[in-house]
Order: sequence, then C-alpha cells, then structure tokens
Amino acid sequence: MTLTESPVQPPRADRRLSTSKAMVEAIALEMDRDDAVIYLGEDVGAYGGIFSSTTGLLERFGKDRVIDTPISETAFVGLGIGAATEGLRPIVELMFADFMGVTLDQIYNHMAKIHYFSGGNVKVPMVLTTAVGGGYSDGGQHSQCLWGTFAHLPGMKVVVPATPADAKGLMTSAIRDDSPVVYMFHKGIMGLPWMAKNRRSIDVVPEGEHLVPIGRANVVHEGSDITVVTLSLSVHHALDVAEKLAGEGIGVEVLDLRSLVPLDREAILTSVGKTGRLVVVDEDYLSYGLSGEVVATVVEHDPTMLKAVQRLAMPDVPIPYAHDLEYAVLPRQDKIEAAVRRALG
Repeated sequence: MTLTESPVQPPRADRRLSTSKAMVEAIALEMDRDDAVIYLGEDVGAYGGIFSSTTGLLERFGKDRVIDTPISETAFVGLGIGAATEGLRPIVELMFADFMGVTLDQIYNHMAKIHYFSGGNVKVPMVLTTAVGGGYSDGGQHSQCLWGTFAHLPGMKVVVPATPADAKGLMTSAIRDDSPVVYMFHKGIMGLPWMAKNRRSIDVVPEGEHLVPIGRANVVHEGSDITVVTLSLSVHHALDVAEKLAGEGIGVEVLDLRSLVPLDREAILTSVGKTGRLVVVDEDYLSYGLSGEVVATVVEHDPTMLKAVQRLAMPDVPIPYAHDLEYAVLPRQDKIEAAVRRALG
C-alpha cells in the first residue's frame, strides 16, 4: 500500500438506518447492479416519495429511471406491467394500499395472471410497493392494511417487512424475483421524523448486498409459554408486550411472518408445537383474513396442539379519523397483552 492509498475499511456491524433509508439503499444498489430496474409513481422524483421511499434516487439515476407519474393509478400500474413483460424490472409505487380499488383490474387480472394466461411463457418481474397502516388520523381511505386482500388473490407474492434490515433484504429479494411481488410498508415503521415512530424503526442494517428469503418467517423473541404470530408494526407492539411479561416470568415467543405469500406455515407449527398457545395479531380486518388462516393452519395440521387461541385484529368497521376512536380499534400493546393473558388463563 502506498502513502496515498487508504486502507480498506471493514463493513460496520453496528450501522443503524431508518426503515425508509434501508429501503432506498436496497433500491439504489439494485439500480446500480441492473439497468433494467426503474422506479415510477406519484411524487417519487423530486419529492422523494411522501414516506421518503425514494429520497435521492432521482438525483442519482435521472428522470428516465425514476419517473414521476400523473395521478392515474390505472395508467402507471399498467405501464409498469407492460414494462415488466418487455424485459424491464419496474418498481411501481401505489401511494396508499387503499388506492388499490381504482387499479384492481390491472393488479389482479393482469399483473397477477399474465404468467398463468401465457402458459408460463411471459414473466412479470415487477414490484408493487405501497404504504399501509393506521394510527395517524389519515382517515378510513388512507389507513387500511389490506394485505389479506392482496394475499387472497392468486398470482402475487406478498411481503411485509417489520424492521429496517428486513425492509432492505426483502426489497432486494422482491426486485430480483421473476414473479410480481407486492411490497407493503407500514407508515409506523419508516422512522420518519415528522410521524410518530417506535424505537425499533431505526436499527442495525447490513452494508452491501443483503437478501431476506421471501416466504421465511423469523422468531424475533423466544419464549416457551405462548406464541404471538404477527407482522409489520404489530411485531413491535408484540415485542413491547413480550419484554414486559418477561419480567413476570412469562415467556412470549414472537413470530414475525415477514411474508404472507408464500406463508411460512412450518414456522407457525413449530412455534405453536412448542408453546401450545397462540395469539394472532393482525392490523388488517378480522373477518376472512390472515388471523383465521393462521389458526386454520394449526387446526388442520393437529387440533390437539392448541390449548388456547386468541385472534386480535381490526374490527370490521371503517377506520375512524378521530385519534381516540382510531386508537380504540387498532390492535396496540394493551390489547395484545390482554389477549395473551386470556390465552394463558
């Protein structure tokens, strides 16, 4: 090494990023690696995304690869689908999951089914990103999760990160996947300074290439008394409860699903097989959703595994705008703790 050369610095093991910065890092790395990766949606250019999901990408990659679109979800989702079938790897941002209604035909009749309709000859390597979740008085048309709806429609993978590291790893895996992937991020995990955030929304994120396999859940807190199966912001709430109850000698195992499609049923069965008690926490609606699917997974495998079960999800009502009413229906820490105690008897 000459005097003018700098020593190579090893990757930092303690580097901490917000979830939004972790997402942007993953996208930038993939755009550097593959010229076919493009990003398009409303306010994703100079504004950097209303949840900072694209900050700095326009300056780095230019307007031909980071494309601000008109407010026409049907048009730009359709544009992304067409681009994907022609060899690009577009990331298309639907500003809120609630807006799926105005472009649902493009999503579930085209994006999700073209590969099937073509007899497997046409691929749609596209990522549809969208913000989900309540708690910020955004009203009933900007606060739903709706991941159960996407998961119910065949042909799409559905991933829902809860942590900055998983946000990066799942984004990388989603971009590289040849299937259409719906990538759903909760506003409450983004670590944005202008929104109420939790203490885990800024955390250690690996440098360089980082992949998290789609379809593999993660035990984020080990315990032997009861299993809490959940995802997204509810993982953070469940961890708060697990840490509190550990002081009482109660071992709460928290399983972060990370993916809905494919669903890691084996991880669910392994954890419930150990604890015998199950609480499913879901910020999506109670009826016909994820909570019922998780319970059915256990019961259909072996109904004798369960000593007790509780489902905690959004009641089947529009999400209120008023802050107090909104918090009254969201599955937050107090409700999770109560559900755990009920299951423990």
